[in-house]
Amino acid sequence: MFKLILKRLLTLPFVIVSITFITFAVGYAAPGDPVLAMLGGRTDPQAADRLRHAYGLDLPWQEQYLNYLTGLLQGDLGLSFRYQGRPVNDILGDGISVSITLGCAALLLSLAVGIPIGLWAAFHQNSLGDRASMALMLMLFSIPSFVLIAVLRWINYQLYLRGLPSLPVAGWGRPEHWVMPTLVLASASMGYIARLTRISMLEVLKQDYVRTANAKGLLPRRINWVHAFRNAALPIITVIGPSIAFLVTGAFVVESLFSIPGIGHLSVQAIQQRDYPVIQSSTVILALAVLFMNLVTDLLYSLIDPRVQVEG
Repeated sequence: MFKLILKRLLTLPFVIVSITFITFAVGYAAPGDPVLAMLGGRTDPQAADRLRHAYGLDLPWQEQYLNYLTGLLQGDLGLSFRYQGRPVNDILGDGISVSITLGCAALLLSLAVGIPIGLWAAFHQNSLGDRASMALMLMLFSIPSFVLIAVLRWINYQLYLRGLPSLPVAGWGRPEHWVMPTLVLASASMGYIARLTRISMLEVLKQDYVRTANAKGLLPRRINWVHAFRNAALPIITVIGPSIAFLVTGAFVVESLFSIPGIGHLSVQAIQQRDYPVIQSSTVILALAVLFMNLVTDLLYSLIDPRVQVEG
């Protein structure tokens, strides 16, 4: 386990440099002039020169990249183009906490619902409930987020018209604001985890040691939870990392459509406004979050079954 952590930490600087270089190169080569966008389309050469000098845009691209990388290592993410003079740290600071809260809630919901449904379906294989639950999970996995949002909003509106309790469709703050965004963000991962849990549990239940335990007369509850589920959980834990990628990509759509001030919504606004410092910083932060969760997944994998050797 220590070797795994050491390998990941040693490769982390190369990953950061690669991510920052790609995002910087794409932003540098993108069409349009961010200075003109900051000036609102006005053609004032002196004001444009002052802004370029203030942001270091008059330097060669390699110096601009080194300055950004140096600031990143010192915890300075630079200044925003859209909010002139405002540090990117302040812009993304509140957004990160919102996105972490929403992402953790969605991940917990997908695990808390997906795993029990998958286990129940495996224990009742080929029953009507098994087929119905797996059809529902497949639909949740397949349906796009924006379609599910439209369906939930229509249902919510029908409840409102009939004087029944309804949920807010935008904003963030109160607990009721969490319900629809969390459900939409968790839907794809929930369906994927449920179907994987069912498949994994069915494979384990066919193993010889499970048949031997049944032949010895052990209680079915002990066989299912102590012997079978421990081995069936390994593939489930493995997909927690990819599930984080589902949540990260889905957060851009969910946060934008629900007007949630998270890092995904801020990134979409930054792309529209060509706010390259915010785009670069948010990309690095999201990539590091995915890498961190992958490391946590590998550690959990090793803790559940120390016999399994996770490749670094």
